[in-house]
Order: sequence, then C-alpha cells, then structure tokens
Amino acid sequence: MSIDSKIIQQTQCWVESVIIALNFCPFARREVEAGRVHFQVSNDVNIEDALHSVVDEFQRLDISPEIETTLLIFANGFNKFDDYLELLELANELLVAMHYEGIYQLASFHPDYCFAGERENHAGNYTNRSPYPMLHLIREGSLERALENYPDPETIPERNIKVASEKGAEQMQSMLQRCLEGRKH
Repeated sequence: MSIDSKIIQQTQCWVESVIIALNFCPFARREVEAGRVHFQVSNDVNIEDALHSVVDEFQRLDISPEIETTLLIFANGFNKFDDYLELLELANELLVAMHYEGIYQLASFHPDYCFAGERENHAGNYTNRSPYPMLHLIREGSLERALENYPDPETIPERNIKVASEKGAEQMQSMLQRCLEGRKH
C-alpha cells in the first residue's frame, strides 16, 4: 500500500468512525455511501504550493459534478496549528478572489484544532480534529439544500460539542489514534 493510500484509509476511518458514527455532519453518511467524497493527499509543505493544490481541487469540482465534496489532506505540511490557520485564511481569500464565493466553501480540520478562547484539551475541539491537517471543500448550493430539510441546523455545532464533551477528550483522542493505527473500533 502506498503512503498516500494509507493516509486516505486513515482519513476514511476518521470520517466513518468519528464524523459519521457521532453524526458530527448529518449529511456525510449519504455522500460517503454514494461514493461522492473525493480524498486528495497533498505533500505540499509551503503555502504557495498548498494554495495551488486548493485551486486544483476547485477546478476538479468544477469539472466533476459526480464529486460532491473534497477532503484535501496535507500529509506533511501545516502541522503547526498557527501555520494551518494562515493557510486557511489565504485559501478563503483565494476562494473569493477566484469568484468561488457562493459556489464553494471551506471547512477546516486539524489534529490540534482549538476553538478560539477554548482550552487546548477541551473535548469540544475534537469536532474539528482530524488525523491530518485538511481543508474540506464543500459545494455551497448542495449544503444549502441539505440544510433546508434539516430541523434547526444552527444547533449542529452545539450538539456536536455536547456529544464530544460527553465522550471526553481521552476517548475522542483514542478514536483518532485508532484510525492512525489502522484500527476502526
């Protein structure tokens, strides 16, 4: 198995055993089961190259309507959360500059994700913690349609933090670690 394949497998494990199993994203199961999630590994370690990879993924979504969403996984770069936040900010600026605002949006995941003003070890941070730094490219129109049929979508983040807090930081970290080790349960 190639290194990229292993990284994708670990990320798929996280999507299935954390995001779907805990229902952090109530729309993920349908897209995963339909095979409409694209997993792309990037070995970029500097921002300029990483932004080129983001553009490549925007363009992939442009020409591939069968792909609903992309997880762009940074296998080697942006391990420091502050560096990752800089990439996220610039990627969002790029999205606007390329006139993709309203077409796509970015969600963010990182192994050390920490919400502003929150303790680093707070279990709620695990709603956005992942095996690797990654950007989630989402088709905004599809998300809006899904949210129209979902009761009280504004409560999703609160519910997710509550679920993660009930599990506790130790159990949430264990779930992530099992995926990195290639064990789902």
